[in-house]
Amino acid sequence: MKGVLGFRRTALAGAALATALGAGALLVACGTGGQDGAGGGAARLSVADSYIPLPPAGGMAAGYLTVRNEGGQGDELVKVSSPGATSVTMHRSTATTMEQVERLDVPAKGTLQLARGGNHLMIMGWQKAPALGDEVELDLTFARTGTISVKVPVKELTYRPGQS
Repeated sequence: MKGVLGFRRTALAGAALATALGAGALLVACGTGGQDGAGGGAARLSVADSYIPLPPAGGMAAGYLTVRNEGGQGDELVKVSSPGATSVTMHRSTATTMEQVERLDVPAKGTLQLARGGNHLMIMGWQKAPALGDEVELDLTFARTGTISVKVPVKELTYRPGQS
């Protein structure tokens, strides 16, 4: 009888240890996913709603778009370039100022909105003046994800997304 009790204790201890190890592995797998504390793994970025209002006679233009992050880790837009322009810079507008910025945050499970009156791109030094209906390539470089190339349509100066 003593041998059966010893076997039961050993089996119960083994089952308890296996349960604890399994729970620990599950906690690690579902862990923070990064320094920002959100779960869900690496950043998963996509770009939508991009457009460039037609610049006057090939002059400086603004660029607008939305970067969506479906992942559990944030990222940062750190550089934008274009083979069609000599300079693309990132800016932040407030009610009274516009300032150039070195990076823009893309939060985990969130969006970075580049829109009129807020964060936006300034595109200068066109290789060829863009025309209405053209598509301009923008190369968006992120700190973690790398570079994403997008084709951005040139729209009317008065274009507003979501409006007829």
